[in-house]
Amino acid sequence: MQKQAFPWKDFLTKVAVIAVPVALQNLLTTTGSMVDTMMIASLGKTEVGAVGLCAQFSSLMFSGYWGFVGGGMLFFSQYWGAKDDEGINRSYGVTLTCMMTVALLFCLMATAFPEKVMQLYTDKKAIQDIGVEYLRIVGWGYPLTVLSMAMSALLRCTDRVRIPLYGSIAAVAANVFLNWVLIFGHLGAPAMKVRGAALATVIAQGIGAAVVMVLARKSGHQYLLAVRRHFRWSRVFVGAYLKKCFPIILNEVLIGVGNMVINVVLGRQPEEAIAALAVFRTLEGLVIGFFAGFSNAASVLVGTQVGAGRPDTAYARAWRLVYLCQGFIALVCTLLIVLHRPILTLMGMEGESFRIAFGLVCIYGAAALLRMGNWTQNDTFRAAGDATFGTVLEIVFMWALLIPAVWLGGMVWKWPTLAVFACCYLDEPIRYALMQRHLFRGVWIRPVTPEGRAAMRGWTPGKAASRSPESAGND
Repeated sequence: MQKQAFPWKDFLTKVAVIAVPVALQNLLTTTGSMVDTMMIASLGKTEVGAVGLCAQFSSLMFSGYWGFVGGGMLFFSQYWGAKDDEGINRSYGVTLTCMMTVALLFCLMATAFPEKVMQLYTDKKAIQDIGVEYLRIVGWGYPLTVLSMAMSALLRCTDRVRIPLYGSIAAVAANVFLNWVLIFGHLGAPAMKVRGAALATVIAQGIGAAVVMVLARKSGHQYLLAVRRHFRWSRVFVGAYLKKCFPIILNEVLIGVGNMVINVVLGRQPEEAIAALAVFRTLEGLVIGFFAGFSNAASVLVGTQVGAGRPDTAYARAWRLVYLCQGFIALVCTLLIVLHRPILTLMGMEGESFRIAFGLVCIYGAAALLRMGNWTQNDTFRAAGDATFGTVLEIVFMWALLIPAVWLGGMVWKWPTLAVFACCYLDEPIRYALMQRHLFRGVWIRPVTPEGRAAMRGWTPGKAASRSPESAGND
């Protein structure tokens, strides 16, 4: 068979339709976080550091529920490709239930035991006291955050990528306005400082979730609000769901705990470094925002083809998505480094905090190219049904290499903050080489639908590159 040219125009159009709204949504969220940081920075570096550490607790919650998001998107995209409505509804119900269980647990810890949480993340009493005030309020927003994330995952996998974007626009606009009102006491409101920032976050999350539900209903989306159909589970279905999701969940939980250990080390750096790290995490969101667009594109554009029984198309799209992602990430990181001075100054960095923050951005800029390539490959594998390979690599390298290096450097040898931070990326080149080998072998295509499994019977991964890349071309 003569090899056909890859249809780049059609492919890039499909990537843009998914990736651009997701990237814009994350860019909006990060912009809102930057405005938050600038407003809180006017209160002092201690406040910036405290809110930044609270965000790390939120990130731990993210790790707890993101495994279910990844598993859910595996099922959503493949069932969408196979046009299996019942499968989509049931998998969404299981996903939402599991995610909300995690959210309620973290809500309890934040609102009932905030002192214990802050003592874990830092030994600075002033930062602990401010963080406790913030956590007691912002914890009530965790279930709303998780609800929005679950709805967004389902909508993106079923060709409704704009609705989550509109929800984010409403949430970010509300958050910025309410921050201005509640932090500083405008329009007759009391000046609540960091407590105002927390309350603004909770209200904004509620507004964003409400907008998504209203727009989904207006658009006639057949899955999101079909509540009665979400919980028609069978033991066999739940077992199959958890079997596929378990490696992803294990990965996210162990990586989340590992990141918590790293944050415990970083939280014992000088206060100037803690403030710089809080600002850096906000800027990191810009890079991750662009990555998330390609990650979602990979999950949908690859997962739907696997579920529909078109492994050649899935394979041809997968490696191109990885390199497209890395190209855009390189551009974003370069812009961050070039524009670091006005950005860091606006976010309240000066003196030693400025120097450390710039160093963090440079180290991350160098590492992000491989890091986002690894993440995109892993998300591609997961959407295609292989939730194990990337998971094992990430867990093994984090616990065998990264955590010992960071702990020894920060807690035993007392290295400078930048040296400790650089240890967080020691594994990326090694994992990238191993992930590339796995990607081109094609053995990660493991369907969950009958159509996908039938197509794999006559498919040879090693010869995938010689086949027609978009032989069945339509999603």
